[in-house]
Amino acid sequence: MKLSLGLPKGSLEESTINLFRKAGIKIGKSERSYYPTSDDCELDLIVMRPQEIPRYVEQGIIDAGITGQDWTAENNVDVVEITELRYSKSTRRKCRWVLAVPEDSPFTKAEDLAGKRVATELVETTKRYFQKKNVSVDVEFSWGATEVKPPRLVDAIVDITETGSSLRANRLKIIDTLMETCTVIIANHNAVKDDFKRNKLENIKMLLQGALDAESFVGLKCNVEESNLETVIKVLPSLHNPTISHLYEKGWFAVETILNAQETKHIIPRLKRSGASGIVEYPISKIIP
Repeated sequence: MKLSLGLPKGSLEESTINLFRKAGIKIGKSERSYYPTSDDCELDLIVMRPQEIPRYVEQGIIDAGITGQDWTAENNVDVVEITELRYSKSTRRKCRWVLAVPEDSPFTKAEDLAGKRVATELVETTKRYFQKKNVSVDVEFSWGATEVKPPRLVDAIVDITETGSSLRANRLKIIDTLMETCTVIIANHNAVKDDFKRNKLENIKMLLQGALDAESFVGLKCNVEESNLETVIKVLPSLHNPTISHLYEKGWFAVETILNAQETKHIIPRLKRSGASGIVEYPISKIIP
């Protein structure tokens, strides 16, 4: 038995394949193939646009998929969200779909756009947003490069942003946020009811989340003479208490811990001055709580 899983094509494709690799699942894909191979014989993979994945998952054509919360909402589908995966094209924080207008325009809120034209890739969600505000606008689909359209082609846009840099570069200002979104694993209800597929999804969730969590941490170990042990322990922050074990040489201990990668530049010099020796920093591939 296999779990059929849709992988997102486009901007998330490379980062998704890299995340699976960090999780221990190697995916091989030729440039023209939409059916990647992997070293996990229990996976049946297909690459497709993330906008389409929610619909195919709901219909049962594939068991599960990796897409965005935005596209699940846009398709208005009834699926199960297995987990959030906080990764995107360039950051680890949630993206936002925002309503933006030219910097020098008089528009300051959605209501100011009554009777105006709005371009977006997120058409249905944008229509629902304005309907809730009882504002009548002409919402048109944008095939891309949405941020360059105001003010000549449209009056406003609804676009996705991670940092806002592209909007600022095109002299646009944000006047509202429609929704926040991040990458998610979704599955249809039949797949979740199936013991094998549900367990497989839980395993994938654990491995991918563990790989994401590990990106901010490193392992650190050192040797410490018994007389300096308490001083060294006080220097070390840790997810839990550090592991301490006896070395072959009497009166010496090995100390090992996990800490935030940002802290090592401060911690390592303090460890050395506190009497630690043989200090080794090493990468971590996964953290499973």
